[in-house]
Amino acid sequence: MTVQTWMAAGLAALAIAGTSQAAPADPPPAAGHVTGIGGIFLKARDPKALAAWYRDVLGLPVQPWGGAALRYDAPGHPSAAAWAAFPASSNYFAPSSAEFMVDYAVDDLDAILARLHARGVEPLRRDDADANGRFAWILDPEGNKVELWEPRKAP
Repeated sequence: MTVQTWMAAGLAALAIAGTSQAAPADPPPAAGHVTGIGGIFLKARDPKALAAWYRDVLGLPVQPWGGAALRYDAPGHPSAAAWAAFPASSNYFAPSSAEFMVDYAVDDLDAILARLHARGVEPLRRDDADANGRFAWILDPEGNKVELWEPRKAP
């Protein structure tokens, strides 16, 4: 399965998860399971500078404690987060050498790319034709690849 097919399947699952409901006859799940992503944590050579970059350049609402609380109930935000393990041989995160990549859902890809351009950050690549929405990829100042995703609007 290609990375694009894998991502398309995951993003399609996100779209379905936001609209489907369990049948009334389904029993509740047993206790002791993962309910969602509670946070994303990464190491940085200069945590304060990296947090400031994410605040000033990407517009993350970084708080005085050094992080941000990203809400699932923001207008237009997908109702679920994707999780996927990629093969160790995948080059999808390149040119980053990090073993992870964070995908941020955005409300307006053109607006955020304009803000990035004004700050001297150009996308590595962008894709406006994906069936799941529009994408762009950048590197943060520490070399981590960041995926920006504007979900396809419902007709």
